[in-house]
Order: sequence, then C-alpha cells, then structure tokens
Amino acid sequence: MSSIMSAALRTVPASGRSAPPKGHPPRLDIQGLRAVAVGLVVLSHAGVSQVSGGYVGVDVFFVISGFLITSLLLRELAATGRISVRSFYARRALRLLPVSSLVIAVTLVGSWLFLSTARLAEYAGDALAGALYVVNFRLAAAGTDYLAQNSPPSPFQHFWSLAVEEQFYLVWPLLLLLTWRFARGRRRLVAVPLGVLCLGSFAASLLVTDSSAPWAYFGSLTRAWELGAGALLALGSSRLERLPAAVAAPLTWLGLACVTLAALRYDDATPFPGYHALLPVAGTALVLAGGCAPAPHGAGWLLGRRPLVWLGGLSYGWYLWHWPLLVIAPMALGRTDGTAGVPLALGLSAAALGLAWLTLRLVENPVRFHRVFRRRPRRALVLGTALTAGASALSLTATAVPPTIEVGAPAPALARALSDAPAPRARLTELLASSPTALPSNLTPPLPEVRSARSAVYRDGCHADYAATTTRPCVYGDRTSSRTVVLFGDSHAAQWFPALQRLATARGWKLVSLTKASCKVADVTIVSRHAPYTACDTWRADAIARIRTLRPDLVVVSSSDAGDPARPAADPLRQWTTGFANTFRDLGSSGVRVAALLDTPWPKGDPIDCAAGNSLQLRACANHVPDTTPDATRSTALRAAAATTATTVIDPTPWLCAPRTGLCPVVVADTAVYRDDSHLSEAYAAALAPVLAPSLDRLVGAP
Repeated sequence: MSSIMSAALRTVPASGRSAPPKGHPPRLDIQGLRAVAVGLVVLSHAGVSQVSGGYVGVDVFFVISGFLITSLLLRELAATGRISVRSFYARRALRLLPVSSLVIAVTLVGSWLFLSTARLAEYAGDALAGALYVVNFRLAAAGTDYLAQNSPPSPFQHFWSLAVEEQFYLVWPLLLLLTWRFARGRRRLVAVPLGVLCLGSFAASLLVTDSSAPWAYFGSLTRAWELGAGALLALGSSRLERLPAAVAAPLTWLGLACVTLAALRYDDATPFPGYHALLPVAGTALVLAGGCAPAPHGAGWLLGRRPLVWLGGLSYGWYLWHWPLLVIAPMALGRTDGTAGVPLALGLSAAALGLAWLTLRLVENPVRFHRVFRRRPRRALVLGTALTAGASALSLTATAVPPTIEVGAPAPALARALSDAPAPRARLTELLASSPTALPSNLTPPLPEVRSARSAVYRDGCHADYAATTTRPCVYGDRTSSRTVVLFGDSHAAQWFPALQRLATARGWKLVSLTKASCKVADVTIVSRHAPYTACDTWRADAIARIRTLRPDLVVVSSSDAGDPARPAADPLRQWTTGFANTFRDLGSSGVRVAALLDTPWPKGDPIDCAAGNSLQLRACANHVPDTTPDATRSTALRAAAATTATTVIDPTPWLCAPRTGLCPVVVADTAVYRDDSHLSEAYAAALAPVLAPSLDRLVGAP
C-alpha cells in the first residue's frame, strides 16, 4: 500500500518548497478508488461486521500501485529509452519514508508506554523489520508458530503491505528495463514475461493458501501477481483508452461491484488470498481499465467526487496511523483486555484521519516537494538512508532499554524444591498455597522469555500443523529401550512433553510424540474455519494405527476442553463420551495401557501480560476453580468414557490450583505457570515431572 498517493497530488507551494512537478493529468477516479480501499480496511479493522472482508482493500492498493508505478516507468522509457533506478528509488524514499519513519517512532513510544512490557522486545523487532521492509516475513513465520497464533496483534502489523510492495519494486524496474530493451519497446512482447510471472505467482498463491495460510497472506511471492496485474494494465493502457463509452462505463461499475461484494461477503474464515483474491483484483482492474476511457456515466462519476478524492489523498497516512491507534489507545485508556468496541474504534479511526491530514501538511508534502531535493536524487537517497537508520536505531534501543518490571523478593526454586522433596505433591501443595504476591526477582526464565521457550516437539517440527494428515517419527529418551511411552493429542498434550521427556531420560523410556494442532483425542469431527476438520480425523486414524504397530507400554492422551466446536449434535455429552470411548478402545485393543490427562485449568486472560502489568499484585491475575474450566462437557465425557474402557484418569488441577482455596496463581515459587492464555510454560511443565511420575510409574513399571 506504499504507493497509495498519486504522483499528481497538488498542494499550494509554501516557503522552502517547490510546486509538484507537472506531469500526466491526475485520474480522480483512482483517488476515489483509494478512498474506497482505505475505508474498507479501516472499517474492517474497527470491527464493523458488515464489511468483514474489508481487508481486500489492500489488494485494491496493490493493483493501483502496479498500474501507476508501471505507467510512470513506461513514460520514462518512452521518453528516454532508459529508467533511472537512482531517481526511481529517490522518489519512493521521499514519498514513503518521512511518514513511515515518523509513525514507527511514535508507535514505538506508545508501545513502550502502554503495551505489555513482556512483549516490548517482540514489538521492537516488528518495528525494525518494518523499517527494513521485511516485516511480512516475520509475520508469516509467527503465523505458522502454533503457540504464537493467539498473541495480540502487533502495532506494526500493517507494515506488511508496504514490505510486499518494496520487495516487488526491488526487481520490477530492472526487469521492465531488460524486457523493454529485449522487446525493442513493443509492449505486447514486454507483457509476455510479466504475464508468465503473474501466472506463476498466482499458482503459488493457490498452493500456499492451502498448505500455509500465513505465508500465502503475507508472502511477496504469493502477492506479486496482484501488483503484476496492475502493471499489465499499464502496458495495455493505450489500447484501453480507445474503449467505447458503452463498454468502459459498465466495466467500471462491474469492477466496483466486485470489490464491494468481496468486502461484504468475505470474512476471517475465507481462505485468502488464493482464488478468492481474484474477485477484488479483477474488480480493481476493471475500474482502472474502464477509467482509461472516461465515460460520463461510469464509476468515475462517483469516485471522482471531491470528498472521495480528498480522502484518497490522505489514504497513505490514514492507513499508517489508524492501526497503531486501534492497538495502543484502548490500553492507554485503561481497557485491560486491549480491545475497543466499534464506537471507540470508529472514533480512533477518525482521530487517525486527523493525524493523516496533519502529517500530509506538515511532513509529507513539505519534504516531498522541497526544492532542496528537486532533481537531486542523491540527496533524497541520503535522507531515506538516514530515516531508515534512525528508525532502526530507535527499534534496537527499545529492545536494549525495555521498561522496568517491578519485582519482589526471591522465591524458592520450584524444580529443585520438587525434585528434592520426599513427597513432591505435598510440597507443591505448600508452594501453591504460598504463591508469591509479587513477581519474584529470580523468576526463571524472566517474564519476557517465557513465551519464546520451545520444547523439542516444536523445535523439531514434530507438532503437526493444521494441514498435516500423517504422523512423523519423533522419538526421544532412550531410543533402544524396551519400554515405550507415547504422548498423543493436541497442543494441550504437547505441553506435557517437557515433563515426559525428563521422566523418559531418568527412567530409560523410549518416548514417542504424536501431537497435532487443535486435533482432539476423541473420535469426533470438529468444525474448524467454517469447515469439518477432516485432516484431524485422518491424522488421528493414522496416529492410532502407528501406536498399534509400536505396541507401547503406555499411551498418555490429552486434549483441550475448548477450541473449535464439534459438529452439531442433539446430545453433545453423549457425542463426546462416545468419541472418547471409541479412541480409548482403539488404543487399548492390543493390550496397551492408556492414561488420560484431563485438561489443565485455564488462566484468566493472558497471564504473562497480566503479570507484567500487575507485577506487585499477582493475585489480580489469578483465576479460581471452577472458572478455570471452559467446557465441563468434555471433561465429564472423558471421565465417563474412561470408566467404561479401563482408562486411567489423571487430574492435574491440584498441581495448578491450591486445593483449599481454589486459587490458581500465575506464578508458583520462581516459575511462571503459563506461557499464554491456555498452555503451561515449558519450565512449569518440566518442574512437574516428579509430581506426574508416580502415576506413570505404576502404569509403565517402576525403574
């Protein structure tokens, strides 16, 4: 979305500024189309449910950008036979960097002051990646990290679209110049390699959307065809200018209808981009194509209205300012959940529009049109380099000098206390009852590092993602042991891996991990992303078949009590009971012992963020039994199924909540209990190994 302002934008010269250069007459319909696009994005981000697919506004910007930038490059080629790459990047530096650098700096300060101190290093990393135009890669990688998917959005997340554009324009001017010279200026031949690249990018978008939605959404390879579509239009603009009005006008209205339909019908569950992106991209292309031959009754009649043209002129600044305000302002206003209702979000978006107007008048145009940069691309590049370096340095400084988290006195070392205790469960009960009210000074690991810890299951890629349908051979502990223990379930089973790995190492077990994202143990088809999660059913069957061939001594199963719902049933309790019983019978049919770990008590919100904001009042973050159970139906069903299948049930609630008071603290001794809003921290799970050991030893056989 970096090219959302027209090169023909006009302002009245002020002292120290020269007037914008005269060039191709502005297309007011494009300015209006920008207004539509940014309006859709802002309304969608503000939570207006009627435009749940407003994110397609970014796709509109991509097509507009490809069309306008390529048109400028083609005019330069036609006039001079060459492209001044230095001048091209100088213009972009003047156009983009003053405002984006200012937004990055202000957003960093706002994040430092008001957002979770435990996440500041993460946000500073996003700011650095945004300044260097690579934040889309960082977001794609985070999106494929199952444990990071429920994290609150980064205030720098919207910089991904600028990164995609700049990555495209690193190669496009040079590629256009080479093909132009090879084709000797014949636009039809120039379009051939671009068309092939667009087809390849679109094919990649189709494939990656199915296999890895975050990389499809944020990736430059899967988005390049959208910018390329605009570039192809620019190559054919001379022919499009000869369209008869009877054809051009309906094309523009049809295109605008396509964009509107996508914004109204799509939502977060729409697999995007993939083939769904064709609708907004084609719609934008139709508006641009028909607008090449302006017709009195075309959509340009609407898009060229002064309010839309004015709003389109502010679209770049509005896009950059609105998202940080929506993320940071609710926290600054004391909304601890970090969310803003629609009325507040719309008010904040209006404030962002005011900031965009001020930025245009005081920063954007004064720098962009200042005479000191007129026909001096080297100066513009030096300024761009300095701004990028400054934003990067500020990001690194924020990482090096995080806000102080107040702490209290040191606490006992949990892992050592339980390992050394003659009765680990009794000792844990004591520590739960005396959990610290202030964050211990010796918290291990420190609060900002709790989330980033990853057990071998995640580091080795052994936790299957949503699309996986087969299991991977992930074996730990003593690989030659005659005693085998299998861990089976979803991420709430994987959270127990640190404890099981510690026990397997100490007792000489072979440990096999079979876990999959959001895939329940029960033989029940759940609905995920508005569709039956059949990949889970296939994977579960494959995992059970593999367990039968392994003939382990014990299978430890566990899964979350919350998450995606099951297919609608008249009696959900019976549905889940039957599902668990089917799985337990399938596992135990060959004589395998099965131990079912009930789901762990859930915290109240995000415990890490809460602890960072209430470091001297940790009790404010604690949850209480029975509020810790998101869906009692599933735990009841599991117990009922276990009773009929000789399955051992292990309830971890007394290991996380004080038995007498029902208080479930977020910190016990020197260890954070949770890593996020539902999973145990790596350190706490590992520390619980001595507490879990007696139950498993009885089933496997004591060493």
